[in-house]
Parts: sequence; structure tokens; C-alpha cells
Amino acid sequence: MYDSNTGKIWLATGDGPIYLEPAMANRHGLIAGATGTGKTVTLKVLAESFSDLGVPTFLADVKGDLSGMCQPGTETGHIRKSIDAMGLPDPFPYCAYPVRFFDVYGKRGTNVRAAVSDMGPELLSRLLGLSDAQAGVLRIVFRVADDRGWLLADWKDLRGMVQYVGDHAKEFKLTYGNVSAQSVGAIQRALLALEDEGGSLFFGEPSLELSDWLAWDDQGRGMMNILECQELFQHPLLYSTFLLWMLSELYELLPEAGDLDKPKICFFFDEAHLLFDGAPKALVDKVEQVVRLIRSKGVSVWFITQTPSDLPDSVLGQIGNRVQHALRAYTPNDQKALRAAANSFRANPAFDTEETLQALGTGEALVSLLDDQGVPGVVQRAAILPPRSSMADAGDAAVAQAVAASPLGAKYAQARDDYSAYEAIAQDQAQQAALQAQQEAQLARQAQFDAMFAPPPPPRRKTTARRSTRKSPLEKAIDSTATSFGRELGKQLFRGFFGTRRR
Repeated sequence: MYDSNTGKIWLATGDGPIYLEPAMANRHGLIAGATGTGKTVTLKVLAESFSDLGVPTFLADVKGDLSGMCQPGTETGHIRKSIDAMGLPDPFPYCAYPVRFFDVYGKRGTNVRAAVSDMGPELLSRLLGLSDAQAGVLRIVFRVADDRGWLLADWKDLRGMVQYVGDHAKEFKLTYGNVSAQSVGAIQRALLALEDEGGSLFFGEPSLELSDWLAWDDQGRGMMNILECQELFQHPLLYSTFLLWMLSELYELLPEAGDLDKPKICFFFDEAHLLFDGAPKALVDKVEQVVRLIRSKGVSVWFITQTPSDLPDSVLGQIGNRVQHALRAYTPNDQKALRAAANSFRANPAFDTEETLQALGTGEALVSLLDDQGVPGVVQRAAILPPRSSMADAGDAAVAQAVAASPLGAKYAQARDDYSAYEAIAQDQAQQAALQAQQEAQLARQAQFDAMFAPPPPPRRKTTARRSTRKSPLEKAIDSTATSFGRELGKQLFRGFFGTRRR
């Protein structure tokens, strides 16, 4: 709850009120605890307080229990006990908050899209689960598109560009490096799998402009931008990559701001471990860099997860504000995580942190916040304030009404298909086909011309058939007999002529 008297956020009550300094909110925060211990209540109280402070927020609604923030809360027995115990205003000021709903799948919120070129090859490679060699080929795909001035906007642009680079691999080898058919095939299979998860709906235009989230209602309260993640959460890689893309885009969007009296925008990432599970070290380093540097842009990032060990140490080292709900230690790994969580706090001599962490009830937490000098406070056992908005799901009708009332609906509802890489490739292929047809027609005309004006061929000489001089065996026998007969007849005539006779 925002306390206008102090200008601070009243988050919890221990021995006395526990306040979050708005100027220290951009040192980021962690909300951790086992399932059912009250993390969502803490998230809501902080988001409502930032909104009252005039700070827009973004919330990833993984469990579907944040939509009720568009409706005023109602009193329950538990809330009445909190009001009496904490000395809260009575009657408690329940109210609805300005909420806009977004949905990657466009079912329960304004459509959220991102151009493929905005995502870039690095995040996209992780999304597709590519090997180093395959990621290298994807970088070539992006580079070829850039060098040709072809925009990678939507899903068919990406698939068409991968096919184009594969078909012209020999042409690109000397300039960009080897493009193996195996890598191209692996990328195509990964794209097909991502398409089945709904990736083709997310990649496209108009691309989401994060500046639209920096909005306020007519009372000056910061707009709450809630991303419907119940379906998106079923596809962890798409969920985590989308969140990383948002941080990167926001870092590029906002100018350096230095130390501010309050953040420009606050992000709440539920199930934050999905940002890091299976991520390569290079990508984790990038997240750490963005988290470390984005606070100078006036951005506050809050991670919500079960144990602090879900986050890399490099990221935990950037977190100054911590709210730790109860942890259970049923296994050796749980006990190790419990000790690590307890040791992350500045010890309070009034109690044993590790034992207290296991004894916390629902709605209680160990809280350590930065003071106005940026020094972590001594850990305190405290009860979190109740939220002012409804804890129940708002229902489809209320969400649809909020979506229809949002001015962003008309801007993002209809997908746009401008001239981009897919059309450029089709045009290039058509030009190549036309050029080839022209060359073939020219060759055909040249052949026809040559045939018309070529000199006539020389006349062929007439030849008489020569009779074969070779004799058959019968002819040889007849000739031999005739010869012998002729010889004998000649002898007889000769003798008769000269008067010589055989005696």
C-alpha cells in the first residue's frame, strides 16, 4: 500500500511498519517461497503500490489469478484479522486498478507480436534449441537478409529465408561461411516444432511497442499490463525467450536516467526459473548484464520463484530487496536451499533465520529491504498487507470488456503483412525464372535464324552399287570344273589339229 504521508510503499508489518523505498526499487527484488505460502499476495500488494505511486507495471500471469486486479476486493475473515492486527485504515480502501490484458495467442487479451528481426538470431537460436553450428547458420540467414535489405518480419519470412540460404549455399560459402544442408534441415525441423507451439502467431507485425506500456489512467495511476501466460507457460522456451526479449527491448528503448525517486516501470516475472533453465552461459551472462545495467534506465525487476537457488548467483547478486516466504525442507537438496536462503539475509539477533523460515505461516515472510542509503536492512519476520483489489479471477466477460475498452486493441488486433523477405524472395525467384526463360527464348530464336540463313549443304555424289567379287563355294566349284573341262578339251583339239593322238 502506498503511504502518501511517508511517500513510501508500506509492504508488511513486523514489530512496526516495513517500508520499501521507491528510490531503491530499481535495485530489483526477489519474492520466493513454497507453493501456497503467499507469493501472489506479495506481488499484488507491490504492483498496486507502484500503480498508486504512478509507476506502470508489467505482470506475467502464469496461474491466472491476477485478472481480479481490475475489480475491487472484498473483505474476508483473513483480511479482517489483518486489518485489525496491522492497524490498517478501516474501512479498508478496496478499489479496482487500471489494467490492460495481453495474450500471445490473442485469446484473452490484446495480441502480442514481435518481428523476427527484433528477436535476433541469438535469442531465436535458444528458442529453437540449436547447436553452435546450427546457430551459426541462423546468423548467416539474418546477415544475408540484412545485406539485401530484406526485412524479417513474420513467420513465413523466416522460413522462406532459411530455405533461400540453403538453396544458394554454394554462392554464400566464400562470403559468409559454410552452410551445410544438415544444419539447414535441423533449423527447418525446429521451426516446424515451434510453429506447432504457436510461434507463428507470436512472430509478426505490428510488433509490440513497449512504450505503449508506459501509460497512466486519469487519476495518474500507473497502468498494469498483464500478460496472460496460462497457455504460454506450457511452452517454457517461448515464455522465457519472450520475457528476455522484453528486457532487451526495454533496455534499448529507455535513455539513461541515473538515480530516480521512483522507477519508470516495474516488471514482475513469475516462475522466474524458466528464464534460466537450460540456458547457455553466454545467454545467462546477457541476462545478468541487462539486469545490472537496466536499473540505470529506471527499471525495477522482480523475480518470483520458489527458492533463491532457482536463479544464478550472478543474478542474485544484483537483487537488493528480498521477501522470503516459508520454505519446506523435505530432502537434502531442500535443506541445502533452505540454508542458502537463510544465509542470504542480514542476520537478526532476535531469532534464528533458518528455523523461522520453516515456521512461517501463510501470508508471513522474512523481509529485508534496502534503506534510503542502499544498505540491506536486518531481516524481519512480518505479515504482508492484504491487497486492495480482488483476489478472484475476474472472469472472461470482464477481461473481454477491458480488452475492448483498451485503445491498443485497434492497433494490434489485426496482423499486418507488408512487403518483407518472403515477398522479396518470391520476386527474386520470379525475376530469375523470367531471365532464364528469356535466355532460353533467345537461344531458340538464334537457332532458328541460323537455320534460315545457313548455306545449303553440298550435293551428295551418286554411287553405283559395286558387285562383290567374292565368290561363293558353289561358284568356285563350278569355275574349277569348267576350267578343268576346258583344259582337257583344249588338249584334245590341239592333238587333233596337229595330228597327234593318244595311243
